[in-house]
Amino acid sequence: MRSALLFPLALAILAAGCDDSDAAPAAGATPGAAPAAGTPAGAAGGGSVVLSGADLYTLVPGRIEDGIAVSGGLRPIETLIVRARLEGDVLEVPVREGDRVARGALLARFESTEQEAALRSAQADRLAAETESRTAQWNFEQTRDLFQAGAIPERDFRTAEQTAATAAARLAAAEARLRAAALTERDTRVTAPVSGTIERRVIQPGVRALRGGELFTLVRTETLELTAAVPARLAGSVRVGQPVRFVADARAIEGRVARVSPTIDPTSQSVTVYVQVPNGDGTLKGNTFATGQIIARALDNQLLVPQPAIRQPAAGAGGQPFVWRVKGGVLERAVVSLGLVDEGRGVVQVLDGLAAGDQVVVGNVGMLGAGMQVQLIGGEAKPAAAGAR
Repeated sequence: MRSALLFPLALAILAAGCDDSDAAPAAGATPGAAPAAGTPAGAAGGGSVVLSGADLYTLVPGRIEDGIAVSGGLRPIETLIVRARLEGDVLEVPVREGDRVARGALLARFESTEQEAALRSAQADRLAAETESRTAQWNFEQTRDLFQAGAIPERDFRTAEQTAATAAARLAAAEARLRAAALTERDTRVTAPVSGTIERRVIQPGVRALRGGELFTLVRTETLELTAAVPARLAGSVRVGQPVRFVADARAIEGRVARVSPTIDPTSQSVTVYVQVPNGDGTLKGNTFATGQIIARALDNQLLVPQPAIRQPAAGAGGQPFVWRVKGGVLERAVVSLGLVDEGRGVVQVLDGLAAGDQVVVGNVGMLGAGMQVQLIGGEAKPAAAGAR
């Protein structure tokens, strides 16, 4: 009776030790962990696995880009501090933080009674000096004609000449005072030096501003700029005008290399690269953090596989990377030779081991093994190159 009970137990132990040797956990799975939902118990080796369309990718040729990773804050192309050019009482401040202003728009207005009076006085002085200069010049011309005719002595001619020169000098001085008065009167109206957005407003109506005091901070955000440090060993492949692909504020954007520093930082052994991103609609805010890559080269018509499909051999086991390929409804392990990695779009160039049209398993879907039957539910497999530029 005891022998009859032990015999089935021995058969069960023997069967457990004869599972498919190709069975391997999916990337990221913990050894010994339970299979993912939808994966039947005992699926590793000869079992079956249920996959959705999102778990499979169909490989098609596409474009891959080799780049240099960059990241940092996208700063406004220009930040200006608007300061008071004179001391006076502020009467009006028609703008607030966040307002978009055009070049020449009124930002603040000072009390201008004194400056307007000084301007009118300077205008009157100039008019008087101009009249005096014209009269002196006429007298000089008449005296010159009489002197040339011998009707008057040279002394009278020289006196008229000096009087005309003095009157011309007075006119020049009056014109200079008029320009200064006009500038002072103009400075009672603070205008935007460039088109931009008010980031900060320091001044308030009714206060007295000091000469040189800060009034506003104005930023230009129609173009944003990122300052990136590129390792010196890679700087040789960076050139002005190269495209740069970013992800910022959860969306893809594209910029250009605007400038490259001509020197290497001796401390970090890096070269500073300045990248500009168009932002005409203002959707990106200044100092938005962005990650991306400078496109050093691009290859078309390459076979691409998503990064989550690449599996690595177990630690210490050695061997090459592989993918789980679905062929004829059955899983098989395909060793692959890989090339360029496009971190921005999450794809890898396949040099050998796969062909266009192959379907591979992507991501962590539980325990997988060679020879497992695949049951597909929930739609068709997506192409690996979908969304490639």
